Amino acid sequence: MLWRGRRQSDNIDDERGNSGGGFGMPGGGLGGPGGGFRIPIGGRAGGGGLSTIVILVVLFFALKACGIDPLQVLSQLDGGDVIGQGSGQMTDDSGQGTGAPANDEMKQFVATVLAETEDVWSGIFQANGMTYKEPTLLLFSGGVRSACGFTSSAAGPFYCPNDQKVYLDTDFFKQLSQQFGASGDFAEAYVIAHEVGHHVQNLTGILPKFNQMRQSMGEADANHMSMQVELQADCFAGVWGHYTAQKGILEQGDLEEALNAAQQIGDDTLQKKMQGYVVPESFNHGTSAQRVKWFKRGFDSGKLSDCDTFNNPI
Repeated sequence: MLWRGRRQSDNIDDERGNSGGGFGMPGGGLGGPGGGFRIPIGGRAGGGGLSTIVILVVLFFALKACGIDPLQVLSQLDGGDVIGQGSGQMTDDSGQGTGAPANDEMKQFVATVLAETEDVWSGIFQANGMTYKEPTLLLFSGGVRSACGFTSSAAGPFYCPNDQKVYLDTDFFKQLSQQFGASGDFAEAYVIAHEVGHHVQNLTGILPKFNQMRQSMGEADANHMSMQVELQADCFAGVWGHYTAQKGILEQGDLEEALNAAQQIGDDTLQKKMQGYVVPESFNHGTSAQRVKWFKRGFDSGKLSDCDTFNNPI
């Protein structure tokens, strides 16, 4: 992807190296009513009672897997900082965090991709008689408190409709490459474009409607509609990719990088990798084949009308 030298967005809030705030369970819960919408890399948060205990257990092992000491986190319930060890935070000789460089290459890349999404979606909205409100992308390390609650990096990138922000710990890209075998700058751009796709859904009323409807749904129906929402965000990411390709800034192999990323983060592929078997009724983002299909559909046509996952078989 020929991204260097292109316009960079000013809508970047860099909080890497800062405090993640006091540790606490999300007020709305990622995936719960009013919660965030994210790229999945593990379990899905939400619920109470027994399910809350399960979430805490999963969170314990997720924190351990990301190099974060859960006992250290628990000792900071009085409001101490929550910054993940091994999160890419720079340290000085005293071991204290100094934060990431003010304008490191990863930040430049993210800002450039975000600017490209702004250009594409502003044009699409304008062509349809609407005004595109640009989201803010917040970079963090370890953990962050959003208007959707607190989350650690273990949850992966997410979009919070309550504050209209995309949240990204760029160490996720290392995990995407090293753990899931999905490397490349356009694979990373796909992740950002997917979350911006949720912002588009929020602006057009799709997410508010979904959040309202799923409060009265059973788990199976809510999971199915969640898949429709997520696959549409994949398709919207593909639409963005279509217009990005028209600018001539994609290189040979870029499309394959994005398709491979979509393949590697399908519900079935993730469940096989993490637990050795799949539970189809628990899918809430889409299978690998579905994610590839809908991204490719948006990429090939560039038409929003081809991203109707609610009135077409997914």
